[in-house]
Amino acid sequence: MKIFAIRDATDKRQKDLAYLLYYEVDRRFYIELQENADPWETPLLLSSFVQNGEHTVNSYWSRIWVQQRIVPPDRQNIGQILRDNGLKSYDEFSLLMLSSGRCEQDDYYLVPVDEKALPNKIIRRFDRKIEDVVPLQNNSLLVFFRDGTIRRCDLTEYFEKAQRFSVLSRRPDYFARVHIQTGGYGIQWDENLSVSDSELYKMGKRVPLTADDFRAFASERIINAAEAAEILNCSRQYINELVKSGKLHPVKSSEKNTMFLKSEVLRRNWQ
Repeated sequence: MKIFAIRDATDKRQKDLAYLLYYEVDRRFYIELQENADPWETPLLLSSFVQNGEHTVNSYWSRIWVQQRIVPPDRQNIGQILRDNGLKSYDEFSLLMLSSGRCEQDDYYLVPVDEKALPNKIIRRFDRKIEDVVPLQNNSLLVFFRDGTIRRCDLTEYFEKAQRFSVLSRRPDYFARVHIQTGGYGIQWDENLSVSDSELYKMGKRVPLTADDFRAFASERIINAAEAAEILNCSRQYINELVKSGKLHPVKSSEKNTMFLKSEVLRRNWQ
């Protein structure tokens, strides 16, 4: 991750107005605004977030801000521009760095900063980013945050308010494909179906367990087919027969392996 302070060249104080974060692997941008940001000082595109009381600019609008500061990919002589600057292909971040984020529209520019130099209030936001997410039944998620808390989030009402989420209510298989956004900034199913980390933190009900509790459970209570066969003193083939007959229920299956709850396998010995 690379971090840049956004500053105004006309401001003698050289105040950090916001911070641009760039995740290199996924080529994704995010902008973090100051807690006490002044909408009149903040770059125009970002000032609406300040006025709405939002401090994190999502990846979509952060990228739009970046795109406004660089030559567009449809420029007629884009090929020559890339060659003149030693670029083999169009890359938003590389083009942004060529001018340190400056453009003709305003006086803002970028300065590289270390993560340790970020204000404490912004660093604390990172503690509420998402570490993991587990899809549950009935439009619910179990969300693990970096501050150690786990929250159960029922998204039913959230989906009812936004029509575009209706497909998730109709298709539990699609809902189960939820994944974490780069940097833990939220969860998403695709680019247009996402929920931010802050929204999930607010709506979620805290579960009185920790991530370590779940890791311990997975380590001690989930076993593979070979371990199940050893407990039951049987062959792998017999384990497969138990699964096919519905007498043993995998928690996860793949071509190479099948996982079971140890407690269910142990119960087979009681029968």
